[in-house]
Amino acid sequence: MTHQDSSITGTLDIITRSHWKSHHPAVGYTKWMNVIDGNIVHTWVELDGRQNIVLDFMDSELLQLVLTESALLNRQFHILFDLAHISSITFEYKQAITDLFFNWSPNLGVVGFYNIADSMRIIVETFAAIAPETICVILAETYEKAIDHTIAFKAGKHASPQYCSEKKPADQALTTRFLEAVARISWLDMLDEQISTPPPDHHYYPFFKAVDSLRSDLIAREAKKEIELQLLKQDFEYRITQMVIKTNAQTEVNKKSSRDMENEIAALTRRIESQDMELTKLTTVITDNKQRLRHLLDQIGSLEIDPGVKSTITNSCLNLIDKAVIEKQPDLELTRSDSLFLSTLQKKFPELSPRELRISLLVKLNYDTSQIASSIGLSTRGMESIRYRMHKKLGLGKHQSIKSFFSEFNTPL
Repeated sequence: MTHQDSSITGTLDIITRSHWKSHHPAVGYTKWMNVIDGNIVHTWVELDGRQNIVLDFMDSELLQLVLTESALLNRQFHILFDLAHISSITFEYKQAITDLFFNWSPNLGVVGFYNIADSMRIIVETFAAIAPETICVILAETYEKAIDHTIAFKAGKHASPQYCSEKKPADQALTTRFLEAVARISWLDMLDEQISTPPPDHHYYPFFKAVDSLRSDLIAREAKKEIELQLLKQDFEYRITQMVIKTNAQTEVNKKSSRDMENEIAALTRRIESQDMELTKLTTVITDNKQRLRHLLDQIGSLEIDPGVKSTITNSCLNLIDKAVIEKQPDLELTRSDSLFLSTLQKKFPELSPRELRISLLVKLNYDTSQIASSIGLSTRGMESIRYRMHKKLGLGKHQSIKSFFSEFNTPL
């Protein structure tokens, strides 16, 4: 950006660096900064083809960078804002300017604005109204005038009466007080600060009373909001407490159900182990009988008797051996899954007998009919008769097999 030099500005040293900028593509501008006369930070915007913009971002980090690289962090500095092409600024930008006033004092000396559009005039005057007394706020028409007044401030000279903290006409002083009150309420949220009003017969009195009424209404609204927030907080805490109680109760129910299930599994396991012992004893007896029958066959074969009689006796012994009820007993070391299956099946179909429960497990474990028949001491026909009765107890359809039913039978995890 080019500025026409006055008699003073033409002799000032200006430091410009290519990285002292911040690009804002979303809103179409680039913000630039340079340093004039050692400690005057000058900032302006360069548009990306637009005519007017709304400033939305203070670029505090860019200011920090410029101050750091200019060794001004711990020294007094001044800042001038070129408002050319600026039609308005956002609420966040207004707050950023007030932060600049109160967070950088006492190092901040002059805050100047120039090229001020009519739409920005009242906002800038509000800045001047709210600024601390230690800061000189300049409202200038041009860059040259802003520089002149800043140089005068640096030299210890009094600025023009319309700038800084110089005494103003009575109406101007009331205007400043009014704008200060509005800024305190809107930008700084200082609702507890009382507003000093002029006498009731003053023509500005209604405006001050309106602002004070607004302040009171905002205080009441904040109090109401606080009560609502407290009620919401209490309701939220109550809901959390009830949820915790319900969760703890459900946990206890689950623990009890788990213990009951484990007790049922243990009881069923003991029953099956007892029956396995009985089956083992029976198997031992049958095995002994088979050995005796074979020993008897050997003795019969050595006898010198009528061949027809010998054949009849031999066939009878062989028939007895063929009817031995246990040829092979399946290995039934119960897993947790097997125990859960039996427990669930017994609970769902309590009419099933212990032998039918055992048959159910063997069917589920894919033992065939002859193996199961041998395991429980039945003939194949007897086994078919039991499966027929089980088919009815399980409520299966005519074409539904017991094996398919047990393969799809769901047990709890």
